[in-house]
Amino acid sequence: MAIIENVEKLIDFPVTFPSNVKKLKNHQYGYRMRIGQYRVLFDYKETVNIISIEEVKKRDDRKY
Repeated sequence: MAIIENVEKLIDFPVTFPSNVKKLKNHQYGYRMRIGQYRVLFDYKETVNIISIEEVKKRDDRKY
């Protein structure tokens, strides 16, 4: 449930930029949301205000 609750906070993105969101550089996706041991990787299309959640992965010793 924590993942869904946090993703719902993206409804006003980028006007409200949650503190657990980071813009990624040199990565397949544009943004990363950290939720405990999980990472939600997503893109944001500014021209049509669409957030596309691409992956939800559990964080481990490897990079994503």
